[in-house]
Amino acid sequence: MRLESIGRAATLVAPALLLLTLAGCGTRTAEPTIAAAVAPVRPPEVKAETLPAVRFVEITKDAGIRFVHYNGALGEKLLPETMGAGVAFLDYDNDGDQDLFFVNSSYWPRHEIQPAPTQALYRNDGKGHFEEVTRAAGLDKTFYGQGVAVGDYDNDGDPDLYVTAIGGGHLFRNDGKGHFEEVTESVNARGPTGWLTGAAFLDMDNDGDLDLFLANYITWTPEIDKVQGFQLTGLGRAYGPPTSFGGSFCALLRNEGGRFTDVSEPSGIQVRTPDLKVPVGKSLGVAPYDVDGDGWVDIAVANDTVQNFLFHNKGGGRFEEIAILSGVAFDQSGSPRGGMGIDWAPILNDERLALAVGNFANEMTALYVCDQPRMLQFSDLANLYGLGAPTQPPLKFGLFFFDYDLDGRLDLLSANGHLEPEISKVQASETYEQPIQLFWNSGQRGRSLYAQVKPENAGPDLFQPIVGRGSAYADIDGDGDLDVVVTVNNGPPRLFRNDGGNKNHWVRITLTGDGQKSNRDALGAKVELKAGAMACRRQLFPAKSYLSSVELPLTFGLGRLDHVDELTITWPSGKTSTFEDLKADHSYRVNEVAGLK
Repeated sequence: MRLESIGRAATLVAPALLLLTLAGCGTRTAEPTIAAAVAPVRPPEVKAETLPAVRFVEITKDAGIRFVHYNGALGEKLLPETMGAGVAFLDYDNDGDQDLFFVNSSYWPRHEIQPAPTQALYRNDGKGHFEEVTRAAGLDKTFYGQGVAVGDYDNDGDPDLYVTAIGGGHLFRNDGKGHFEEVTESVNARGPTGWLTGAAFLDMDNDGDLDLFLANYITWTPEIDKVQGFQLTGLGRAYGPPTSFGGSFCALLRNEGGRFTDVSEPSGIQVRTPDLKVPVGKSLGVAPYDVDGDGWVDIAVANDTVQNFLFHNKGGGRFEEIAILSGVAFDQSGSPRGGMGIDWAPILNDERLALAVGNFANEMTALYVCDQPRMLQFSDLANLYGLGAPTQPPLKFGLFFFDYDLDGRLDLLSANGHLEPEISKVQASETYEQPIQLFWNSGQRGRSLYAQVKPENAGPDLFQPIVGRGSAYADIDGDGDLDVVVTVNNGPPRLFRNDGGNKNHWVRITLTGDGQKSNRDALGAKVELKAGAMACRRQLFPAKSYLSSVELPLTFGLGRLDHVDELTITWPSGKTSTFEDLKADHSYRVNEVAGLK
């Protein structure tokens, strides 16, 4: 494990009651980040009978998941211990069902334990039962892992894995026979030797193969951390805030026929301060999306205590960072927040586009909305759409949009949990373990658009307090509705089966590009579905949430409609395919060359 200069941290202490004594700097009180002018507005209560009858049931042990995340904490309170790790759904053996990969961290040097913690892969039998196959798959590797991205970088038809870590990244090539081989050095995919966090495969230059974007957190080493002297008043050493560490540069690796070239600087994704010309970013979550519909994929990055990034793809391998100009950099008072998880969605089933960012405790989840995406102008409408007051208290990590009740509208889930185990002793309003939050999209514009789902609506299991971090979704049992996994820092994950989501109709679409002008995974494809008066839009990018990756198949809820009138796919190559009169409650495979199956 390499522990060189790193970029990564936690948004530790924010609220006013949490005092940090900084060695040599006296005592400071962290200021609240919500200005009175933008205080959160509590949305009207939605009657319980209005919410869908869908329950999430925890099945972790029953499903065969025995993984436990290990953060190496031994009392020194080093920042990486707070951040947890990501998770990914992928069909690694191409048998048609979604398997599970868990990122693990490790011990610190000179504190080795046996058996050593490793990454973990679980094979799905197609019915939602899992068998651990980590060693057989060659993934029993020990390093201080953080995030994961899934993508077929060599266009051979098998999903590969990129795992970010402290000290650099690790690329595992899938040989198509159930085994992964680490090829990091041979294909030049290590990336910066820093604290790598979020990662995303995407085709930045539309050449038919997948490039790799890497988020980099703070400039960090154990030595720097240990001499800071962070203290919780009266309780001893604390985990420090990222504001006490320098920023880092994100990285962009261009795929050149299966080998990568670092194009971070010439591509324009290295953001510097205007005065000292040092790195600005303290990056965690990553979400690609073609925001303005010009055929070039853009990249949104959630930053921790500094401005968010929005890299607008100008073509020709060049990006322009436009977050401030587009309105997604700060909160409504112009202040940075502690951004963690991130995702894009057309939340109103029209051309409007929303970018959600899960922020630190006492900071609302951001919901940046753009009425005309081509204009690249967003406003934070979290308060207006019901996500203000409910999302302010918890510390948000894994966040994603998905249609959990298959009514055709995109709901929102947020995995929450604090960084400091002793937080409740210095701030009564906060707890270390926190409940997941689920918000149902009612389709009613205004403050009732997103209604918070309670245990009486979705069952108690989903809302048991945990130290939530990464999160992802997939249909693990082939019943058409979307199940959820959430990782827990220094503990076992939670796997939740969706019971009742498929009371509505649905279709699932799995895409395969031609492997020439379109990458085999068809990442970047745009899919539009029309059914009755409903029109749903999606873009295929599994990288989202917090350090995590969701399944590749796209799920469209149809509500009570029993067929699809028209399905239109715009492939990464620019080619368009249209299909009509599809039956509901079916999974379809669409090949760019061979058509619909």
